[in-house]
Amino acid sequence: MALWRIDLVSLRLFVAVCEESSIARAAEREFIAPSAVSKRINDLESLVGSALLQRHKWGVRATPAGEALLHHARNVLRSLEKMQGDLSEYTSGVRGHIRIFANVSSIVETLPDELGAFLRRHEGVKVDLEEHTSAQVVRGVADGATDIGICWDAVDTRDVEVFPYRRDQIVTVLHRDHPLAGATRLAFIETLDFDQIGVHPDSAMYTVFRRLAAEQGKTVKFRIHVSTFEAVCRMVRAQLGLAIAPKEAVGTYSQVPDGEALRIVPLTDPWADRRLIVCVRRYDALPVASRMLVDHLCARNVTARDGGTTPDGSHSDSKKLDDDQAPGVQAS
Repeated sequence: MALWRIDLVSLRLFVAVCEESSIARAAEREFIAPSAVSKRINDLESLVGSALLQRHKWGVRATPAGEALLHHARNVLRSLEKMQGDLSEYTSGVRGHIRIFANVSSIVETLPDELGAFLRRHEGVKVDLEEHTSAQVVRGVADGATDIGICWDAVDTRDVEVFPYRRDQIVTVLHRDHPLAGATRLAFIETLDFDQIGVHPDSAMYTVFRRLAAEQGKTVKFRIHVSTFEAVCRMVRAQLGLAIAPKEAVGTYSQVPDGEALRIVPLTDPWADRRLIVCVRRYDALPVASRMLVDHLCARNVTARDGGTTPDGSHSDSKKLDDDQAPGVQAS
């Protein structure tokens, strides 16, 4: 196989096709005719000597050979992006394109403000931010689908490098007339006899809730799932159930129009003091812009009680989080 004949444009188009699961959508994304994309893919298959895509009526999917090429193509393109970023330091400021996968809690809490502050300082940098569950975030980082991940540390992080990002507090949100509203603190098990409102049923947080309930021989009585924390507070306000959610995420929406607040009651469970992390595949292999963003996020949020250091200047001594630092159960 004369793999040295593979050109970078073909690799970029192949990656786009795999990510979009469609030649037409990849062509639209890359501003090129679908027929030209198809020809590039056919040329790659001829060079590799194997089919790279399985074509279906709903789109395309990578074959085992295609998955292998996708992995290496991402590495090649990432190396070129890093080279471009390194060289950009010698021109008129840092430039780059950063991809981020983040869980919903980080997106609705402080991440937008922190990204805004970073981008105001580095106007040549572009950021793509996608919301995913914590497990999907880590998998995306490990597979090379994203540069940076931000998620809860309750998921398996063995295949990535992690750095402490920030903490948030999991609380119970109650209508003021709820039977538990008079409590000053609650244990998770005390909430299991009541209907609950949930967000993102496949998230790490709710996976943990279900496992903890199962350990007590109970189930979480989810009455309804909604898509935002604002909707959570609306459902609680309508007395459809209680909710367990990050305090910062629901704080903005917990005030009712007449000025009376919903009740926010802290949980006593150790895992309710939740740690969010920044994860990357390899910090020292990131493009310059991505490394700078990791440093920016960690420097703004790491505190002494996190027991960690920021990546810049001390990365060689950084370690993955120990298993005993995660919550009592591990989310899949």
